[in-house]
Amino acid sequence: MTSSIGVNTTSVVEHALALMLALFKQLFLLDGEVRKGNFSIRYRNCPRDLREKTLGIVGFGRIGSSIAQACNTVFAMKILACDALLSDQEKGKYKDWVKFTDLPDLCMNSDVVSIHTPLNRDTEKMFDRQFFPRMKRTAFIINTSRGGVIDEQDLIQALKEGVIAGAGLDVFEDEPIQPGNELLTLKNVILTPHTAALTEECVTRMAVAGAQRVVDLFNGFIPDNVANPAVLSLDRWKHLRKK
Repeated sequence: MTSSIGVNTTSVVEHALALMLALFKQLFLLDGEVRKGNFSIRYRNCPRDLREKTLGIVGFGRIGSSIAQACNTVFAMKILACDALLSDQEKGKYKDWVKFTDLPDLCMNSDVVSIHTPLNRDTEKMFDRQFFPRMKRTAFIINTSRGGVIDEQDLIQALKEGVIAGAGLDVFEDEPIQPGNELLTLKNVILTPHTAALTEECVTRMAVAGAQRVVDLFNGFIPDNVANPAVLSLDRWKHLRKK
């Protein structure tokens, strides 16, 4: 089995940044007020700047590190990162502009937290009622990874009570999101249907990359991104050669 790992990176990065910008700039609120004829909403100064704010990245892989780099370069944002799987050697590559820390420190000091960690036994519901109160009341949380890493009911409670300022969610505990889910009634959350990687361009890239690996295999080459390289030692695959 092979995968198209990395093909969706830029698409997910762009989507996470779009959620972040929409929350900071309060685009959903301003759009609604203009449509209602309330042009004077402009004098309430609802939007906020990203410049020199602190971004907390949970999961500093391809996507997380790319978002961090974009925000640091364009908006001069300070970067905090938490990644238990990243080696000290890898962390050292970013020492000039990223501070690696633990989750409690990250949540207390970030103006926005963006989640890019896989869902497993260690990360399931790691963002819960103990996590949200440690965040700034003005902070946002973005999730484009897996819905199960957030305890959805605890997040809903935090959003309703103003414990945090808002959330941008592309993923949910149960998908598709059910009609009675309270997230649908909240005005301080932006919801998208697990679509971060489903741009026209990204879907095309994934299809082309998958087809190319099949073509490589039939031509006797080892395809890219073999999930279990140990199978290449089996007799049926020993004829394959590197491209």
